[in-house]
Amino acid sequence: MRYGWMMAACLGWAMAASAGAGAEPVKVTIDGASRAAPVTKYEYGMFIEPIGGLVARTLWAEMLDDRKFYYPIVPAALDAPPPLNAEGRPGVSYRKWRPIGGDNAVIMDSKAAYVGAQSPRVVVDGTLRKGFSQSGVGVAKGRRYDGYLMLSGDATARVEVALVWGPGPDDRQTIALPSPDGDWKRAAFSFTPAADAADARLEITGLGSGAFRVGAVSLMPADNIRGWRADSTAIARSLNSGMWRLPGGNFLSNWDWHGALGPRDKRAPMFDHAWSAMQPNDIGLDEWMDLTRILGVEPYVTVDAGLGDANSAAEEVEYLNGPATSAWGARRAANGHPEPYGVKFWNIGNEPYGWWQIGKTSLDYFMIKHNAFAAAMRAVDPTITLIGSGAMPDQLHPREVKENASLASIAPKFGTEQDWTGGLLAQAWGNFDGLSEHWYDRPEKRPDAPADAELIEYARAPSNQVRMKAEEWKIYEQRFPAMKDKKIFLSIDEYAYFGDVNLKSSLAYAMVLQEMLRHTDFLTMAAFTTGASTMDITPTDAALNATGAVFKLYGEHFGAGVVPIAVSGTSPQPEPRYPVGYSHPQVRAGSPTYPLDVIAGLSPDGKTLRIGVVNATFAQQPLNLDLKSMAVRGAGRRWVLTGASLEAANKVGASPGVTITAGSAPRPGARLTVPPISATVFEFPIAAENR
Repeated sequence: MRYGWMMAACLGWAMAASAGAGAEPVKVTIDGASRAAPVTKYEYGMFIEPIGGLVARTLWAEMLDDRKFYYPIVPAALDAPPPLNAEGRPGVSYRKWRPIGGDNAVIMDSKAAYVGAQSPRVVVDGTLRKGFSQSGVGVAKGRRYDGYLMLSGDATARVEVALVWGPGPDDRQTIALPSPDGDWKRAAFSFTPAADAADARLEITGLGSGAFRVGAVSLMPADNIRGWRADSTAIARSLNSGMWRLPGGNFLSNWDWHGALGPRDKRAPMFDHAWSAMQPNDIGLDEWMDLTRILGVEPYVTVDAGLGDANSAAEEVEYLNGPATSAWGARRAANGHPEPYGVKFWNIGNEPYGWWQIGKTSLDYFMIKHNAFAAAMRAVDPTITLIGSGAMPDQLHPREVKENASLASIAPKFGTEQDWTGGLLAQAWGNFDGLSEHWYDRPEKRPDAPADAELIEYARAPSNQVRMKAEEWKIYEQRFPAMKDKKIFLSIDEYAYFGDVNLKSSLAYAMVLQEMLRHTDFLTMAAFTTGASTMDITPTDAALNATGAVFKLYGEHFGAGVVPIAVSGTSPQPEPRYPVGYSHPQVRAGSPTYPLDVIAGLSPDGKTLRIGVVNATFAQQPLNLDLKSMAVRGAGRRWVLTGASLEAANKVGASPGVTITAGSAPRPGARLTVPPISATVFEFPIAAENR
């Protein structure tokens, strides 16, 4: 335990308490009789998308890029830059294989490729070792790594594979492979490096005579779980997310899932034009489903409605949910999964309204498409829950327009091309059970604001995105009253507040989650972008980061079954004092308990009152608690998420800077105090007569 940190934190709290000692207590009224719908287990879901190497660098265990040789093996000077992606951004670059033994040591064979368009062929001789290598591989001392390659060629070629972790002659491990015999054979190997290295190198070389070819190569930590990393998936599992939306994202709109079935080595790599990135196609539907089982969550699958069609979507439903006697269920069984996956949640298309989306169409045309997809998918499995890809007017506007939307400014947009949520309600009624929304926000710089004002404006900003969606939902319920009877729900299944990941951003995310918990009557699903963004991940290790700590805190104390109850007060959230930039909705999220943000709920068994308080100020804040229709019966507990400074972060190899500390909490009586720069959860037992 780092006592120095504790002393610094306590000193900081004491100073802040002194500074805020004269502050007027915030009045907080909690009404135990005013209850909302229970929190679902899908409220803290995650979203993941293979944006270039994102998944491969964080969750998937493969350590090598381009393991099936999509790119030619040439000197770096001959590399062509990746083209711009669909949004006009630079494409994704990967670590490349480089020739050993001369610039022309490797010939890319396109006539007899093992998989895809080409495979490397190396003509060897008896004096100069020839082959190819890939550097930039991260390894840890004493850790075992297992690999293999698909090898063919002449028996006179003597092929070796080596892992090199340093400049010295002993900083390597070399393994001689069985001689090729003409046919493709799997040659396995294992390495245990004697030192840590961030720039290790895998070499595949040969001597002798004749030639050898390599069809695919793989290297993974030996402790991988069916291809997934053990460290990062263990952390993700601890968050109890309930649901992961996968694969999803822009990538999906040009990915044919059929090409990612069967043996991974025989799946041809593909080029993702959404992100201008090669994908090896190692992660297909079976791998995604396996990930959800490793994490203990339900899958939420999005089908390709960009370049894809309704028949392909129906086949996807059958592959995942159909019996082994069905055509595509039989294919699943042949791939080693006889039992249906039973996927409940299905999303038709990813952001089809966006100018950046591959396959973008008009609203009217996509409604035809959505309805065709829904009919085809439900014909295969009538039990599935369909979620339409909506977009409310606050986020839809011409590409060149910049605005900070208000309810007044967007009113004329309802029922137009800039209202895809309304379009689904008007033109696709009966063909969805829920509607999705996405939002992204970026912190703004406020150089003229005092430190305390800058902090609270920063922390409040992204929760306004949630409040705007909730206010617009009320408008839809007025325009389409049947929404309540049919229990149409909202799924915010992509969202993020971009910027540094530290205590400061944790306070903002705590406010986002608290705002979501105010709307559980209709907001029943959410998926954070991305599941990997809850961790700090290196090639050899992973740690829960500051954002992940927020999800852990709220997932454990305001998780499935908790019943939110009404919170009121006498200090409404004010208008932003330092408005800057664009794409910031002009609403006021939060409870009327400024400068604090407060939520409350009852535990699933009704025996405990839980109070969440975000204090995005530098002062300890007192609050006067007024309980209606309930009483507590003794002392309780509290969990405080905080750090020594706003820049505190959680990084691999360092002691956590953002921690959750548990302690006792006295019976509240009339007053509670909340530490500065913190998110705090209080729990108190409720008197039996009030349950």
